[in-house]
Amino acid sequence: MTTAPLSGLHPDHTTDVAALCSDLLRIDTSNTGDGRGPGEREAAEYVAHALDQAGVPATLTEPAHRRTSVLARIAGTDSRLPPLLVHAHLDTVPADPGEWTRHPHSGDLHHGHLWGRGAVDMKGTVATTLALVRAWARTGHRPRRDLVLAFLADEESTGEYGSRHVVAEHRDHFDGVTEAISESGGFSVTTRPENAASDVRVYPIAVGERGTAWMRLTARGTAGHGSGPGADNAVAELVHALSRLAAHTWPVTLTPAVRTLLDALDRTLGIRIDRTRLEEEAIRLGQLGELFDCTLRPTANPTVLNAGRKVNVIPSRAHAEVDGRFLPGTRDTFMETVDRLLGPRVTREFINCEDAVAADHEGPAFAAMTDAIRSQDPHAHPVPFLQSGGTDAKAFARIGISTYGFAPLLLDPHLHYFGMFHGVDERVPLTGLDFGVRVLHRFLTTY
Repeated sequence: MTTAPLSGLHPDHTTDVAALCSDLLRIDTSNTGDGRGPGEREAAEYVAHALDQAGVPATLTEPAHRRTSVLARIAGTDSRLPPLLVHAHLDTVPADPGEWTRHPHSGDLHHGHLWGRGAVDMKGTVATTLALVRAWARTGHRPRRDLVLAFLADEESTGEYGSRHVVAEHRDHFDGVTEAISESGGFSVTTRPENAASDVRVYPIAVGERGTAWMRLTARGTAGHGSGPGADNAVAELVHALSRLAAHTWPVTLTPAVRTLLDALDRTLGIRIDRTRLEEEAIRLGQLGELFDCTLRPTANPTVLNAGRKVNVIPSRAHAEVDGRFLPGTRDTFMETVDRLLGPRVTREFINCEDAVAADHEGPAFAAMTDAIRSQDPHAHPVPFLQSGGTDAKAFARIGISTYGFAPLLLDPHLHYFGMFHGVDERVPLTGLDFGVRVLHRFLTTY
């Protein structure tokens, strides 16, 4: 498809977004979660310089060595409206070059796609935002509201050195802000409904996300020789507890956001999604099914095991880590169930615990996002959805800011969006980034 022309936006903005994204992809900002990564400083300095070239002064904040975030502000045309926050993260998860077709820090443009770790998650969005700000500087456009910008460190861990830091130490930067946009929404999913003559493009916009409960578990027993009876074996106790947790079938719970999504998909696809067999329906619907399959119920996945040092020594302690995710409004019930499954001999502590967050899918912000997408794709079908994972939105929710997942992106129908997140051969279409610049321009100059 071709996008509609956008009056007044500089024709070179596509080249700008390509160069910005490619440059950012070449900067290694891998976040290992243990402090051994390169940090975000080089990327933060690059972003600050790009903003400075557009006449937007930026502030760098660094709570730990090389863990750097960027804060900036752009005046809007209507000071009576509350400011809007646009936040994005600069860090990425690590990538093994041996597994990739092209080097994960190459930033190569190949077959119309920019390749590299962070292309989708989320340096492409950082580049889109920067390209728009720079285009405004050339054309004289301004956003309707004051824009508060935050390009953050450490989202791929706990946010301690990024969103949590700026919320605590730079609270005044966000004064008056009640709404924000960030990652994981506004992308296209192309499908061909049953008995339809043409494809349909659905654009999910995130209106919330599941809560996070990362837990460290500990079982205690009696140390002894490996040849003994081992009646009080910490490793065995922990393994049994993990088995109960992993085997548990969590009940399906339809949150308001998921109900609204299902209703919207019914109308868009001209079908009736069977609410009594949603997991089977999610498989049948492919990528559209991925919008709800992980948000039908909580999850608690064991991810780390650590116990013992020698084969003939029974250790007195065994440890595990579990990634738990719970639906909005179910935190207490979720934790009660976890404790029951673990049993009295396994204790837990939180590595990270954040409540589920939600935004209004019936308000003017969501309506403006759907209008912005349709301005560039008249056949678009925007729908609300609930994210299965977590983002910096949780930190901003602490100070009363609701975040929508809205990082507009037009995708090749054969490109699996969710497969790009933390996956091998992550890449983003250049035409999709150009589409994102145009949609953001429409949204930010009208809302």
